[in-house]
Amino acid sequence: MTDSTLKEKTAKGIAWGAVNNGTTQVLNLVFGIVLARLLDTEDYGIVAVLTIFTALAGCLQAAGFSQALANLKPPTRRDYNAVFWFNVLAGFSMYAILFLCAPLIARFFDQPLLTDLSRLAFLTIPISALGIVPNAKLWIELRNREMALANIGALTASGCTGMWLAFNGYGCWSLVWQQIVYISACNVVRYYFTRWCPKLSFDFGPICRMLGFSSKMLLTNILTVVSQNVQTFIFAKLLPIDVVGQFSQANKWSTMGHSFISNTMNQVAQPVLVNADTEKGRQQRVFRKMLRFTALVCFPLMFGLAMVAHEFIITTIGSKWEPVVILLQILCLGGAFVPLHTIYQNLIVSKGRSDIYLLMATILIVLQIGVTLLLAPWGIKAMVTAFSLLNIFALGCWHIALQRVMTLSLLEVLKDTMPFALIAAMVMAGSYYATRAITPLWLLLASRVLLATVTYLAIMRLLNVTILKECLQLIVKKKTT
Repeated sequence: MTDSTLKEKTAKGIAWGAVNNGTTQVLNLVFGIVLARLLDTEDYGIVAVLTIFTALAGCLQAAGFSQALANLKPPTRRDYNAVFWFNVLAGFSMYAILFLCAPLIARFFDQPLLTDLSRLAFLTIPISALGIVPNAKLWIELRNREMALANIGALTASGCTGMWLAFNGYGCWSLVWQQIVYISACNVVRYYFTRWCPKLSFDFGPICRMLGFSSKMLLTNILTVVSQNVQTFIFAKLLPIDVVGQFSQANKWSTMGHSFISNTMNQVAQPVLVNADTEKGRQQRVFRKMLRFTALVCFPLMFGLAMVAHEFIITTIGSKWEPVVILLQILCLGGAFVPLHTIYQNLIVSKGRSDIYLLMATILIVLQIGVTLLLAPWGIKAMVTAFSLLNIFALGCWHIALQRVMTLSLLEVLKDTMPFALIAAMVMAGSYYATRAITPLWLLLASRVLLATVTYLAIMRLLNVTILKECLQLIVKKKTT
């Protein structure tokens, strides 16, 4: 694939990824606001407890084969079929095990409702198993338009379902049904777009060939899930369930912010970096450009969310959620660095070095659990602050790991990314103090968002930032074609 072709496919993939994730965030924002007004902190806390179980089971049934398929050039129908039947068998096995363990989970957290609630929630595992292969097929072929349409349609259907159930008094059950409807609708649309269907043959030869790579990805994905959910698990055991709900709400809004750019890049990064590894220096150029684009977007987005956290939370989901504000602000500062981790991870995986990815994920999760437990006596704010600082520290760790597969100095990475962080921080600080006199919260929120956005873009234009110019050129070209 030539540079121009790869650049065009990357740009198209990022554009549709941005549409997908941008629309997803808007819909999540709308549905999240409505549901947070209808439900209580306890409802979110109870459902948050189950997240780590469903996510871990999802990793086990997927077993890292989506990434393994992406590294094949290209995967065959036989490969897809083998992965499908493996995922289905694993998914239904995971559900059976967790179904039997439901009473133990309820007893551990001293929440009797969890027995029946978890058995319903765990249905997402076998349902999602049915859709892993068509989703992987769309991802590998960079068919981001179809992925976007599937995600947006499913999110709309599930959000409407959740709101209707919450309005009719179903409480935490509405959140669980929302997840089930979302995964089911995604599967239907993905199968429609891929026109793929499994064959009734059980040839697991391809599984054996991919096992070396996928097993390391499986362990890494498990560690990633643990990293993302371990705090909720620990909080649910040590703290009241309403405090768990507050953290869950803060983490949800923070994740919505940084996942916009993380998911956008995830949809194209690994396939593009694999295709770019054809000549010396080419992959490094692509990698650094991805870093610059990510930094251009993620720092103003996350620092901006921290700046408007108070007025945003009070205006949208109400004053009952005010304790969420400080937690959200802390999470946003560390969350600004998470999309940069994503680029590093995708490059390492594109080199087939899932062993490095596994080692780094292990080190970081051990640090996270250790720090969280160490600071538990000081309360939730101390634990969340440590987690946020660890996200910043992790960027250096991932760069050290990068040296095993690519020669790139830390100074070059800092030149690519830190100017955006510094400018974003100064813009947000200036916007905060310039608007302090505004009293109505809705007007304060709108003024700060508008002022910060205009100021940041103006500074980028005045500095003649190359990555912004390239983004604007691609947008203009897209409109004229």
